Amino acid sequence: MTRRDFLTGTVKAIISALVTGVTVVAAYFMYPAGLRSRTMVYCDCMDEDALPKKGVKRAEYRYTQKGREMAVGVFIVKDDSAVYALSPVCTHLGCLVNYNRHKNEFICPCHGGRYDASGKVISGPPPGPLARLPLKIENGRVYIGVMLPAAAAA
Repeated sequence: MTRRDFLTGTVKAIISALVTGVTVVAAYFMYPAGLRSRTMVYCDCMDEDALPKKGVKRAEYRYTQKGREMAVGVFIVKDDSAVYALSPVCTHLGCLVNYNRHKNEFICPCHGGRYDASGKVISGPPPGPLARLPLKIENGRVYIGVMLPAAAAA
């Protein structure tokens, strides 16, 4: 082994170690701490009798996180086969959509994205459908599922 081969191998090993170290540290900091340990919490939304007979109804649920009470809007949809909850957040840039009863569709006021009553994209820039939120009905009450950090959910 020549001196040049030894130095070349040493420099390559040092660069590889540095790149690996930087990659591991960057990956650790890029992964959000809040997602590391989350748990599903169901929040009271409304009385079961207040569910729409058919169609879409805007509702609100509340939960407490880090000592602050949060109020979040949600659309409750009832069609022929199921009841489900849709997030009002547009999948394009996060604007809040509105429901137009006359057209039977959700419309984003920011960039004109349109979704049908089940949350599927009709037209515009949204890359995907409105998110479906976990919903359960127990003891005459409707509950919406929220993912919270494990410490906040306790």
